[in-house]
Amino acid sequence: MIRTRFAPSPTGPLHIGTIRTALFPFLFSQKNKGDFILRIEDTDKERSKKEWEEELLKGLDWLGIKWNEGPFRQSERNELYKKQLEKLIEDGHAYYCFCSKEEVEAQKEHLMALGEAPVYRGKCRDLPKETVNKYLKEGKPSVIRFRTPVNQVVSFDDIIRSKIDNNTDTMGDFVIAKDFDNFLFNFTCAVDDMLMEISHVIRGEDHIPNTPKQILIINALGGKEPKYAHLPLILGTDKKKMSKRTGKTSLNEYIAEGYLPEAVLNFIAFLGWNPGTPKEIYTMEELINDFSLEKIQKSAAIFNIDKLDWINGLYIRKMPLMELTEKCLPYLPQKPIEELSKIVALYHERLKKLSEITELTDYFFKDKLEYDKELLRWKDMSDEELKSSLEKTYDAIDNNEDIMELANKEDNRGNILWPLRVALTGKKNSAGPLDIINVLGKEKTLKRIKEAIELIK
Repeated sequence: MIRTRFAPSPTGPLHIGTIRTALFPFLFSQKNKGDFILRIEDTDKERSKKEWEEELLKGLDWLGIKWNEGPFRQSERNELYKKQLEKLIEDGHAYYCFCSKEEVEAQKEHLMALGEAPVYRGKCRDLPKETVNKYLKEGKPSVIRFRTPVNQVVSFDDIIRSKIDNNTDTMGDFVIAKDFDNFLFNFTCAVDDMLMEISHVIRGEDHIPNTPKQILIINALGGKEPKYAHLPLILGTDKKKMSKRTGKTSLNEYIAEGYLPEAVLNFIAFLGWNPGTPKEIYTMEELINDFSLEKIQKSAAIFNIDKLDWINGLYIRKMPLMELTEKCLPYLPQKPIEELSKIVALYHERLKKLSEITELTDYFFKDKLEYDKELLRWKDMSDEELKSSLEKTYDAIDNNEDIMELANKEDNRGNILWPLRVALTGKKNSAGPLDIINVLGKEKTLKRIKEAIELIK
């Protein structure tokens, strides 16, 4: 039975990289008719917040990533962890350590000076039971460490990266709990993967150093270790790790910008995965059908916002006009939807994201436009020529004459159409002037042409 999990920590906004660590195990489990488990790793009591968890759940729902079991919260599983920790101590796989932070740091610095791995070498691992009980009774500060085997190789076959070997001497005896109420990541993660019978752990490559530690814990508890697949990093176009300094990272920012869930999902799926075909646009069902761990690349994935814009634009163009108009409502003034749909229709083929509709169409909702007179000028037209062009246009529209017929009489149609479009929009780029006139109406169109003429005087 294939069982995968998504195990985020609710300590901040839902990021693009985090979404991928949800999407890939979801796709893998669904393709193999397995289960996808949602586990909230909220043992960091200071940083974990309920609002971040709520944002995470809403984000998954927005994307259409559904879980079969959960959400399970580690903060509600303390009794399970206590039981497994007691077992490790009783079986000699874990022990109390009473070394102070200063002692541990001094030991690490000494090992570094010798050119050795700065790890805890087990000063307290063989303390007599009587001494341990005495120290505990006295309330001497302590932590609980895993008794790491000396000079052994822990190997696992990473589905993406092949075999990875780790010598236990590079790990030392690592801390797994501060006490019986405060458990650390590697311990809770290993226990949950074991108890939830996770068959495949699919997560970011930053977890590779944690994997051998978790394998040791699972083996010590008599559990079956899962198979592992570590995903490549996601980098910006500057080949550096994505950060707020280089661009948007949280899903809510992309939602606010007007990206569609289908486009975001489609885009994220290709961050490190390639089906090996020219096909680039996938529905969720198609992703599930074609997905495989073997087609995930080892090298870092590049987050290219232009590619996301292109995909989002494709989905927008496929959308029926009224549906698109409804999705654009948060970005437009409150007007009857029939009126707004005529405006949105002008930019249906141009939109890359919904939020662009605000700036593209703001001229429809202004009483008077403000722009530089020079923007009206087509190439090297003089003021007299410019004024004459606008007056001809005014008269033609006022008398219900064909504007294109007027433009075609000129040596260059831009002499008529460029000043007209700028007079109507105040913009360098916009929809065509005839389409704009149809939406603005005759009265408002003539008013704006008149204002442009007055601007030239």
